[in-house]
Amino acid sequence: MATISSPGIGSSGLDVKNIISQLVALERKPLDALKQQATTVNTKISAFGQLKSLVATLDDSTRALASVTGWNSVSTASSDSKYVSATAPGGTLPTRFDVEVQSLAKAQATASGTLLPVGAALRAGTLRLELGQWSVAPHSFIPASGQPVDIRISAGDKLVDVASKINGAGAAVSAAVLSDPSGERLLLRSQNTGQAAGFRLSVLPQGAASGGADGAAADTAALDLSSLATDSSTVTQAAADAQATVNGIAVTSASNTFASTVSGVGFQALQVTQAPVEISVSKDDSATVARIGDFVKAYNAINDLLQDATKYDAKTRTAGLLQGDATALALQNSLLRVLRSVSTSGGAFQRLADVGITQQLGGGLSVDTGRLNRALAERPGDVKNLLSSTGGGSANGIAVQMKALTSALLSGTGFFQSKYDTLQQSLARNSRDQAQVNAAADAFEQRITQRYNALDTQLSSLNGLNAYISQQVAIWNKPPPR
Repeated sequence: MATISSPGIGSSGLDVKNIISQLVALERKPLDALKQQATTVNTKISAFGQLKSLVATLDDSTRALASVTGWNSVSTASSDSKYVSATAPGGTLPTRFDVEVQSLAKAQATASGTLLPVGAALRAGTLRLELGQWSVAPHSFIPASGQPVDIRISAGDKLVDVASKINGAGAAVSAAVLSDPSGERLLLRSQNTGQAAGFRLSVLPQGAASGGADGAAADTAALDLSSLATDSSTVTQAAADAQATVNGIAVTSASNTFASTVSGVGFQALQVTQAPVEISVSKDDSATVARIGDFVKAYNAINDLLQDATKYDAKTRTAGLLQGDATALALQNSLLRVLRSVSTSGGAFQRLADVGITQQLGGGLSVDTGRLNRALAERPGDVKNLLSSTGGGSANGIAVQMKALTSALLSGTGFFQSKYDTLQQSLARNSRDQAQVNAAADAFEQRITQRYNALDTQLSSLNGLNAYISQQVAIWNKPPPR
């Protein structure tokens, strides 16, 4: 950047620096408008980003309304949910039945004989865990299909080591050690409930395990493994199925959940009942009303933003950010066109207003809940067709039409991406324009500074010549001495 070589032209005291600064500021004046334009563009990018988010919410709500399965919602009820609870998937036919619970499902639990002293070493050997079912009469164990789990116990292992090895064996049986003044016990419990989830722990004869004999010399002071076997154990709880009746008919389940006992309905036994518990399944119109409410709320959020952004306030003479923006108006009109469309899907309802969804002053939607509930109660199929029919063209439901619009708006080549690209291009042009203005101002400052320096040099030389001439004239006019 050029600099001023002296304080003023010809040392006249003229403030040249200030003059140049003001002239350069005038050259940079277009930057004010360009910066304001950039701020406006960035604000528009933010506004359209907010609009995109709201349209995405509307897209989600229309997806729920357009889905056929979304109209199959049901609700389940229990006359006493402390004892029996129930669930049913969408599409389950309405039904009622009584449940009585006689017993809950149980896991098998055993406690070994007492071992003393506490922490004593055990003899080497092999324990075998088998899953299966115990019969009552005669008392016997029926192994389930599958390989038993053999657990090698090394000489010197303690009871806590046995529990750790059982827990690490993946045999669907959990082990723990109980210690009290009488000694130590091995506690076992099946990880699953039900009569078929029983187990048996036995001690294999020396050399019977797949790995052969342990090979270590027997420690006569160590405790024998036989006291851990199920045959020597006290069964503290037998494995059992849950027992219940449905409308007086006996049913069982390995767990407390009866998933497929009643077609389409699952119920869970929580406690033994004192009286029948009624389970009911009914069509759930409240879910549909809630989805329609979500749709209306999502649309109104878009409408409010567009109304505010495109309005003109005559009192303050201020325009909204998107006032006159053709693309914003096109978006507004596209949404309105779908809302006001007529569906030829068949049935008694063709417009949203027919089921109580009406447009209010200002463009927002309002729901007459009473009218909507009556329509759902009296003609649920017609309401479903009005919103979710996929007959094609005008025979599509209004939610299906809106879903097609919102999907197109949100696509990678749709409205919002196109608008974003356009605004980014505008920012890029603005940045280039600002750079050009700054470059022109810098060049202007350099030129005018060079000119003022040259003029200053020339005037300084002329001032010096003028002083010399004035001195000579004064000498010439001086009278000669007498």
